[in-house]
Amino acid sequence: MIAFWVVAGVLSAAAAGLILQNAARAARRAGSADPTSAVYRRQLREIDDLAGRGLIADEERKSAHAEAARRLLSAADAVATPWTAQTGHRRPVLLAALLAPFAALGLYLAVGAPGLPDQPFRGRIAAWRALDPAMLTAPQMAAVLKALIAERGPDAEAYGFLAKAEIAADNPSGAIRALRRAIELAPQRVDLWEGLGEVLMIEAGGEVTPPAQRAFAEALKRDPASVISRFHLARGRIAAGDRDGGLSDWKALAAGLPQGDPRRAAVETAIAQAQGAPPAATGEMAAIRGMVQGLATRLEASPEDPEGWVRLVRSYAVLGMDSERDAALAKARGRYADRPEIVKALEIAAKTAPMRRATR
Repeated sequence: MIAFWVVAGVLSAAAAGLILQNAARAARRAGSADPTSAVYRRQLREIDDLAGRGLIADEERKSAHAEAARRLLSAADAVATPWTAQTGHRRPVLLAALLAPFAALGLYLAVGAPGLPDQPFRGRIAAWRALDPAMLTAPQMAAVLKALIAERGPDAEAYGFLAKAEIAADNPSGAIRALRRAIELAPQRVDLWEGLGEVLMIEAGGEVTPPAQRAFAEALKRDPASVISRFHLARGRIAAGDRDGGLSDWKALAAGLPQGDPRRAAVETAIAQAQGAPPAATGEMAAIRGMVQGLATRLEASPEDPEGWVRLVRSYAVLGMDSERDAALAKARGRYADRPEIVKALEIAAKTAPMRRATR
């Protein structure tokens, strides 16, 4: 470590020396003539040269020539103030540059830990794996999952959990990579395509981008009844200017949902908002909350759905519904207490940061 500080000090001194050398060279040129007039004279010659080679029309030549001549006259009339170097500042600057590395070294020896051994990343991952998953941060959980995938080989379920950890760590690009890898291994899984579309929207700040549309379209190929995909594809049509087409899709989606399904009320609210009520974002939020409530209702009726519980916990976390998140997490933990991989996924989902509210 001491050797590092010696090298750092030498490099700092060398950098300071180069800066001072260039400053001294500039100081020797202090008081030289203002180059502005020479620049405009050269510009006039270049304009004439371009016109002579037929590269610019005569009208363009006259216009450019007049502008350059005007600037030349203005520069000639201006009172030039030659730059002068203040040599009195050189010594303090040089002294500060030489003392800075030694001051930093002294501070490090006083408050740092020069005797602390290196902490390789592999060792830290091993330590994290020995901890309770609930104690890990989202980035730590993502690192652990990557290590497990490297050891045990590619697995669609593991990549799906990794995507959730990356989202919780506010790394949508990492989640997209994980979901694409999971889809390569299990291309028929609708939930993976839906998740990819949602993460692509997160990365785009909520916009239903063409890549997100393609992901939702792939989900629909495998499950034409996918409510999530149909809702967002219709929203994308409205955002692209096809308001009538998007509203028609939403109306068909709502008509196909049972009367008591909260998702139907949510879609109907979005339709009403898009037809001229207050800002669309309010309707979209209501629709999203309704879909989450619909998922919760479905899980109450058919609770044996670990992926559904993970999605519910993450949705509550994203919406900032902390009490609902904690209740769903406790219920799912009890149900899957003997399946640690699901408990890990639930813990990751619960740590997802709430989404930022858009301002208009």
